[in-house]
Amino acid sequence: MAETHVLFVEDDDVIREATQLALERVGFTVTAMPDGLLGLEAFRADRPDIALLDVMVPGLDGVSLCRRIRDESTVPVIMLSARADSIDVVLGLEAGADDYVTKPFDGAVLVARIRAVLRRFGHASGGQSGTTAAEPSHGTGGALVFGDLEIDTEGMEVRRGGAQVGLTPTEMRLLLEFSSAPGTVLSRDKLLERVWDYGWGGDTRVVDVHVQRLRTKIGQDRIETVRGFGYKFRA
Repeated sequence: MAETHVLFVEDDDVIREATQLALERVGFTVTAMPDGLLGLEAFRADRPDIALLDVMVPGLDGVSLCRRIRDESTVPVIMLSARADSIDVVLGLEAGADDYVTKPFDGAVLVARIRAVLRRFGHASGGQSGTTAAEPSHGTGGALVFGDLEIDTEGMEVRRGGAQVGLTPTEMRLLLEFSSAPGTVLSRDKLLERVWDYGWGGDTRVVDVHVQRLRTKIGQDRIETVRGFGYKFRA
């Protein structure tokens, strides 16, 4: 079985070298680059399985690099930020990142987050079905149909008004979770558990930004915010 290839972009020499050693120790193959431009070149040359991008790197900052990667690929991206309350966290998620880790980080925590992302990218299946308030109609091939929105749960494709909608694997998992329980309110914590595979408390901004990204693709009124509780999918 091929080893997981990680692209790691970090300008701090000590952090870059120590993190690379920690990741290689648990079996990852790591390409480590000190700036964003070299990171983009390495991404295009090596096509890694996952990218770890520090927000503040020279040449091409991490958020811009994330956008460039997302223009070309749905490979999972984890942003590294020095401050949990930084606007850079939200900017990174809006640019297409799937998760983020705050520095300084424990090596074991980083490895756990990488493995969690890789698990959900390895099989883009929805969570457990909840109680549904309304049953969707079924199109051909077992597709779920909600008005002009069609979700092919076998082919992992989404169409809106007949046009294909491009979703990242994380967005697809989020949509599958919602569509499995239309009309049911899903809390942010529950979505973190089911979609992001968090067995611990996580930052709900990850959920909020991904919901907003999903809304722009499938329709703003398709996912309703239930203040104080979470979100629900409108059939």
